Amino acid sequence: MKHDGGDHLHAHDSAMTEKYGSTTLATLRKIYGKFFAAGHPDTLTLSEVLPKLNDTSLSQLRRDHDTGHLKKKISKAA
Repeated sequence: MKHDGGDHLHAHDSAMTEKYGSTTLATLRKIYGKFFAAGHPDTLTLSEVLPKLNDTSLSQLRRDHDTGHLKKKISKAA
């Protein structure tokens, strides 16, 4: 059976949600721009929208989380 890495990504996203899940989209849009998580209100949190994010928004978050920059960016934007 071929393993597609989905379990790794799920665990990765769970770790991100655990650390930053209460961050609002308003804060994340200050970092990534007004089109981040398009179609969702500013008041929703990352944990509420993470499973629904498009590839572009999700890849931005994963990249910054992997490099350790997400914490600094959120602190600066909040």
